[in-house]
Amino acid sequence: MASRTEDFDSRFAGLDQWSDADFLMALWEGQMRAVASVGPVLEDLATAADGIARRLGGGGRLVYVGAGTSGTVAWQDAKELGGTFGWPEEHTIVMLAGGLQSAPNEFNSAEDDIDLAAREISQHNISDKDAIIAIAASGMTPYTLRALELARERGAFTVGICNNPDGSLLKIAESGVFLDSSPEVVAGSTRMGAGTAQKAALNILSTLVMNKLGRLFDNLMVGMRAENIKLRDRAVRIVARIASCNEEQAKDALVKSDFDIRPAVLVVKGHTPARAQKILGLSNGNLRAALEYRD
Repeated sequence: MASRTEDFDSRFAGLDQWSDADFLMALWEGQMRAVASVGPVLEDLATAADGIARRLGGGGRLVYVGAGTSGTVAWQDAKELGGTFGWPEEHTIVMLAGGLQSAPNEFNSAEDDIDLAAREISQHNISDKDAIIAIAASGMTPYTLRALELARERGAFTVGICNNPDGSLLKIAESGVFLDSSPEVVAGSTRMGAGTAQKAALNILSTLVMNKLGRLFDNLMVGMRAENIKLRDRAVRIVARIASCNEEQAKDALVKSDFDIRPAVLVVKGHTPARAQKILGLSNGNLRAALEYRD
């Protein structure tokens, strides 16, 4: 049985002959429907985030699994965790069927390769310390399903995100998230509605996870890596705001702290860089807890 992401919607019959304005309006409405599909599953995302944060807080790794559009959406979310939140790359794994550099025909056919999924789960030594986010629009992609099955057998915390209520992904995962974004305006083109819904859901999920791990203070990215001029300027403003100091003091503290925002805030508060790092270590990297730390 085909998934709902493959359905033909009669409302869009003759789409290829519509005016540009009507064509774009239909696509825009499809995108709005996709984003709206995330609202009803916020509780599911909160449950998933809690499970993920528990594993990562214990030293585990965050593993993204997907194929095709779903895989590239997952890769994008994973790629941004380091720069935005300072999440270490060695604690992030992306299992993308065929890999980003594969030829189009290899990229598409790899989603059926269950042996590849098994090899990669084994090579990465997935264990009960890790958390897996598996994504598939249909919820039935063989590569993704097999990886999720094996990860759960190994004791990993598993999250399945799909756009089909009958997707096997929802049944296999410990925490299932159904995004009701279908049908697609262009039938079967899950790079449109399903992809948008997945991106929005992952944005929300990973941001909540990072917050649970102390990577935010108020609404500020205190784990951010200040790797260019714009980000260094932002880091100065963040430190100045949190530490209630002027920008000159903030910049001086950042220089002493290798432009790491969290220890820089503690340096402004009177700690040496070494002491600041020690306090953060004792506080699991959580700046709010570190500011409240007492010997």
